[in-house]
Amino acid sequence: MARVKRSRRRRDMSPIHPHAAAIDIGARMHVAAVGPGRDAEPVRTFGTFTSDLHRLADWFARCGIRTVAMESTGVYWIPVYEILEQRGFEVLLVNARDAKHVPGRKTDVSDAEWLQRLHEYGLLRGSFRPQGEIAALRAYLRQRERLLDYAAAHIQHMQKALTQMNLQIHHVVSDITGVTGMRIIRAMVAGERDPDTLASYRDRRCHASVEAVRQALVGNDREEHVFALAQALELYDVYQAKVAACDKRIEALLKRLKEASAKPAEPLPTPRHTTRQPNAPAFDVREALYAVLGVDLTQIHGLGPYLALKLVSECGTDLSAWPSAKHFTSWLCLAPSNKISGGKVLSSRTRRSGNRAAALLRLAAVTVGRTETALGAFYRRLSARAGKAKAVTATARKIAVLFYNALRHGMDYADPGASFYEERYRRRVLSNLRRRAKSLGYVLQQTDPVPATTVVS
Repeated sequence: MARVKRSRRRRDMSPIHPHAAAIDIGARMHVAAVGPGRDAEPVRTFGTFTSDLHRLADWFARCGIRTVAMESTGVYWIPVYEILEQRGFEVLLVNARDAKHVPGRKTDVSDAEWLQRLHEYGLLRGSFRPQGEIAALRAYLRQRERLLDYAAAHIQHMQKALTQMNLQIHHVVSDITGVTGMRIIRAMVAGERDPDTLASYRDRRCHASVEAVRQALVGNDREEHVFALAQALELYDVYQAKVAACDKRIEALLKRLKEASAKPAEPLPTPRHTTRQPNAPAFDVREALYAVLGVDLTQIHGLGPYLALKLVSECGTDLSAWPSAKHFTSWLCLAPSNKISGGKVLSSRTRRSGNRAAALLRLAAVTVGRTETALGAFYRRLSARAGKAKAVTATARKIAVLFYNALRHGMDYADPGASFYEERYRRRVLSNLRRRAKSLGYVLQQTDPVPATTVVS
């Protein structure tokens, strides 16, 4: 019997986005492509000036384009994305990793055509990008982190200048940018050199004695080193002022988000910790976040107010983009990336990622590993069995699930404690041992504990 050949029309896929276009982003020019039947010249090159970007949007509008795909190339995509979004287009930001492993696309023109073709048939996944005020919040917080990094470099410069003068203040003061350290440094820059006078600036909360501080302040005061110390202090103060300006913007933005959010039904719970986090914003972050979200994320162990704020800025206040916690942890690259062929698991490693939210959750996992909590007990048990790297990833995933459930479903987290976790783990091990013994024809029995007075010969 002759085989019936399927028609070409039956074998072709149907377009998912018939009104699709794509742009190959560059530093000096952008190559845009539309469908072959939408224009006599379906691939065009545009410059990067703002007027060029508006001409690009006008061309898309004339061609009847509704959705546009582009790769996230450096920061060059940001102006194009924002202008097209303002003009009413649906813009899909694509991870270059999803489209680069295709041979034969070695020019900007063919790359744009290929992206348009993939997007037309719905074969590209868009990267998550928060919208509106959350995108602005993320930008302010990232700028604040950069300013803190710059300030930290000048702290090192101050430390270097003090060491060159053999002023061992860092051996008696835990942080030279604390109250005692900054009082002494500012007095030195102002011209004070007497160790007794400098030691009198010691804060009463400092653990070191006045005599220990005085001895550490006897050094070799050279003019060039004091000059370097003065400049480092001045630059440090400049960046601290810029951080304070960022804090005002962030506080104002959170107030706007609060006005647009429903008022929480319950009052703010009692904080677990009252100590202020280092480098935290000047305002009450916990109260501001609770007014916006209606849930207190800091009840989850490992999530302080500032870290929770950064997580919200990276993921947004609405996590509906991820249907479940499993989708969320997969996006964070905290879940195993299984590669299965022929029923055999070839690899289950987690993917490498530069996701900032995942980095924050890993930091929270390291912190929670030192606590007497259920999460801390889980981290320590897994660390002893599989190593710290895997323990950090697994604990970060657990915290991510708690974060997702709290923000998406309003779950209230209550820590059962390390002892509860250890007891549950013990019961699980015993259950497995009994089942295994039964399968081998044995019965597992508990022996009576040996009395303390029994002498074993």
